[in-house]
This record gives sequence, C-alpha cells and structure tokens, in this order.
Amino acid sequence: MTSGSNGRDLMAGPPPTHLPADPADGELAGGDSPAAVVRRHPDSPAAWAALAQQAQDAGADDVTVYAYARVGYHRSLDRLRRNGWKGHGPVPWEHEPNRGFLRSLALLALAARAIGETDEWERCSTFLRDSSAAAADALLG
Repeated sequence: MTSGSNGRDLMAGPPPTHLPADPADGELAGGDSPAAVVRRHPDSPAAWAALAQQAQDAGADDVTVYAYARVGYHRSLDRLRRNGWKGHGPVPWEHEPNRGFLRSLALLALAARAIGETDEWERCSTFLRDSSAAAADALLG
C-alpha cells in the first residue's frame, strides 16, 4: 500500500540505522588496549564491547562482563537515538560501525544468561535478532 503522492510503502518498517564511524574501532584495530580506548572514548559502544569481550576471554567473573556490556549497550542506545533510530528497526551487522552496539547487546545477553537473569537474556537475545538476524547468528550461534 502506498500513500498519496510520496509513494511511501505504509506497510514497510523503519529504515535501517547506519551509525557513523566510531573512532574507537581504528584504535582497537591498531592494537590499543580496550581499557585505554574506553578512557579516550567513554561514549564508544565498540570500546565497551571490546572491554567486555576481553574480560570474558580472560575468564573474568560473569558479573564483570555483564557490567561492561551493559555500559556498551546504554552508550549504544544513546548513539542510535542521536542517529534517527526510533526504538526499533534494523541495525545491520553488515554496516561495520553498527557492530559495537550489536556486540555489546550480544555480550549482555550472554552474560545475563550466565548469571541466571533469564528475562534479560530473552529480551536482549530477541532485541539482537530483531535488530540483525546476521548478528544474532554470528554472535549467539
């Protein structure tokens, strides 16, 4: 169904959100430590996701991973909203700058499951799949 003269599909969902480049991505790719990058870019979802991943890989307590991932998730929501996201809709995995958000959300889901927070696991894993099925497949298996 289309609307009048603008030809817009009224049944279509919101357009995909494509976040701008995150300066932390380059620093992390260059080998800077996640903690150092978080200190320089505390609003970076990618930096917080890297810190959560590093903690998980090092065998840190699941509560620590949960805390880092939750900060990354909240920083992500701020960034998404500043870039036109209205609370739902696709956030494509294929667009590299979106990956900080998607990784934070996946790590939060996994850490929530690990600490027995089943409702949060279900909310976050569903949110991830609704945002990007490709990210859910890549990050949750």
